[in-house]
Amino acid sequence: MRSDERIARGALASDATCAPAYPCGVPNINDPLFDEPREGEGFRCARARVSRQAGSERLGASLWELPPHEAAYPYHYHLTEEELLIVLRGRPALRTPEGWRELSEGDVVPFLRGECGAHQLVNKTQESVRFLAISTSGEPDVVIYPDSAKLGAYERRPDGSGLRAMFRMTDTVDYYEGEQPPPRP
Repeated sequence: MRSDERIARGALASDATCAPAYPCGVPNINDPLFDEPREGEGFRCARARVSRQAGSERLGASLWELPPHEAAYPYHYHLTEEELLIVLRGRPALRTPEGWRELSEGDVVPFLRGECGAHQLVNKTQESVRFLAISTSGEPDVVIYPDSAKLGAYERRPDGSGLRAMFRMTDTVDYYEGEQPPPRP
């Protein structure tokens, strides 16, 4: 049975009919269900959120398929989440605060929290790139996008719901902006 068929039937590790020690119908990275297509100009790719498909709540794992000449995501860094990237196929270009470098199949690269962990993955080759991204998850996160001067606030509930909001950094206001003091007795 293919991953999408197992998931469509509700056969996930979190399914009440499955004992946690014996998951039935688990996602498979060799037969992924790409459940988050990305269609932004220059950022077209496919993402399979395999940890969510498996029922995980506190760990993130996503399989990415990155076509030639596309970026997986804008240059960014997280204030809460730490990530680990594993190149499974291809030779993606990695941008970090130190500049650009080419990765090889099997390379494992960490992205720590904060500005030093800023990163972007781009496929500058003629072949598709596939990589696995593992992350801490389940906590609200703030993501900074230096190139576009944006801030993203993400609630990050296990089911993927919750607050997802983007702001321009130039929209910052004073702490007391719009606040009214309480009435005095």
